[in-house]
Amino acid sequence: MTGMETLHYEFVGHQRLTTFAPVLVGVVASGNLEVLIEPADSDRCNFRIDTSARGFGAIWQAVVHDFHERHGLAGATVSINDMGATPAVVSLRLDQAASALAGARP
Repeated sequence: MTGMETLHYEFVGHQRLTTFAPVLVGVVASGNLEVLIEPADSDRCNFRIDTSARGFGAIWQAVVHDFHERHGLAGATVSINDMGATPAVVSLRLDQAASALAGARP
């Protein structure tokens, strides 16, 4: 199969964010990805992942679950555009984005 795969994950958050401007980290390039976190009117954190690496849903679920366990964001939509990044790079970019949001937490 060729083309992109789109994955969706949702978690109930416990760290409600105050109003914040969208945060973008990373760059879409071979072996890398970008992460965009935007505000959402919800108690949840929704993930949308567009990836060129098809068939790795279980690994993506483990990586975003681990991120959510560390940060527990509520009221956020996380969009990831991936071009084959390793799980370590995905975690790094997610943590960079969460760090940029540190000032938006109550």
